[in-house]
Amino acid sequence: MIQYLPLILFGVFLNAGAQLALKQGMRQIGSFEFALASAIPIGWQVGTNPFVVLGLGCYVVSVAVWILVLSRVEVSLAYPMLSVGYVVNALAAWWLFGENLTPSRIAGIAVICFGVWLLSRSVP
Repeated sequence: MIQYLPLILFGVFLNAGAQLALKQGMRQIGSFEFALASAIPIGWQVGTNPFVVLGLGCYVVSVAVWILVLSRVEVSLAYPMLSVGYVVNALAAWWLFGENLTPSRIAGIAVICFGVWLLSRSVP
């Protein structure tokens, strides 16, 4: 698995980037009500927002990368590596969007990092 770690991390970072791009797109659009009357105008705004389109594109590429990963690495080892995305997103959201990083969130990030480290050491 170690030789595929760059590919795994590339997929993870694409997925994290997709989330961040979607968040930025929705920050630009703002909150809206789910109502039939607003479905078309809001759908148009969402579908034509460059950050939303970028985020969806990142998802498409990340799925292709993930298919490559799964063809080479056991899913029981590869899938938990996706949790690195939680760490990336939490730190990037704090830096880019000013979101809170409370002590409990930091502790959760530390637990995730420990779990990924532990998992990566279990590979023969």
